[in-house]
Amino acid sequence: MALPVYHITVSDNEYQQLTSDIWSDTFVNGTMQMDGKPLPIRIRYRGGHTRGYVKKSFEIRTSSRTFHFNAEYDDPSLLRNALSFRFFESLRVPAPSTQHCILYLNGQLEGVYLCIEGVKSFFFRQRKMPVRSIFYAVNDHAGFALNSTEANSDLLSGYTLIRGKDEDRTRLRTFIQQLNTKSRQDLLRFLQARMDTDNYLRWLSGAVLTGNFDGFHQNYTWYEKIKTRRYGILPWDYEGTWGRNCYGARVDPNLVRIQGYNKLTGRLLAFRLFRQQYKRMMKQHLTNVFTEKRIMPVVYRLHGQIREAVEQDPYMKWPMNVFYGEPEKIRTYVAERREYLQKELHRL
Repeated sequence: MALPVYHITVSDNEYQQLTSDIWSDTFVNGTMQMDGKPLPIRIRYRGGHTRGYVKKSFEIRTSSRTFHFNAEYDDPSLLRNALSFRFFESLRVPAPSTQHCILYLNGQLEGVYLCIEGVKSFFFRQRKMPVRSIFYAVNDHAGFALNSTEANSDLLSGYTLIRGKDEDRTRLRTFIQQLNTKSRQDLLRFLQARMDTDNYLRWLSGAVLTGNFDGFHQNYTWYEKIKTRRYGILPWDYEGTWGRNCYGARVDPNLVRIQGYNKLTGRLLAFRLFRQQYKRMMKQHLTNVFTEKRIMPVVYRLHGQIREAVEQDPYMKWPMNVFYGEPEKIRTYVAERREYLQKELHRL
């Protein structure tokens, strides 16, 4: 199946503004050929250290939607994000939809990109999940810990409010404070009342299984449902997974412990009720979902779809023999990770 091709056109003045400061979050105007029609867009660079790369990632907004065009420059497979989000969906955790594509900017081939659905209001509306607030965990200060040296205002320094009001910031700040200060007896009732604990444990198992070391203190979306007034969580930025870190370096398949990390995870798993639920989930996932039989057909399909286009990518960072070998690297990771986690189940 041929990959979709997107042609983005930006005027000389707007292009000058875009490229003059790669660290700016200011959008410029342009058009994008989408489904054969020119669509007015706003475009900016996105990402942290990746903005310094020759192949940059973009955030693109239409009148109603937001898309992230990720260069996947550090990932030699270019498919770890796509594979991870599909995997989370199989765990019944909402995750952004993705589509590999070929991108041109002002007639210049930029290469293979992963178009990722923005997690904003439209995302939740489409899934019939009315939400009151949406937060992005944008740096490693989003681990739910209460540092005694911090003022209250710093409790949210790891978050960006995407949808909501000041009162929603206050509610999240209060949640973090109470999570850290409630007695054990009160804490259980508090967690059950304020969180979708089933969703959190499913997300936790996904982060642990895929080995996203950075995914516990950042790189997630935190939202509050309108009807239940409970918080939920979903994954974001899962490039550093399946045996490689966010820079593409290979890592020990046992890098991430089965208990996961962050203050909320620790307080939740301190209760036998949640530990047993998590343990049952992990056993089920290791038997039915996190298996070579289930995962590798997805890997081979995604890899096969992009192979020809990757060979023509002018900014491919990795030698092609590394790209060709990535399915086997992922298969090895799954096998070794399964073996490790099955041994670790008794520790829960």
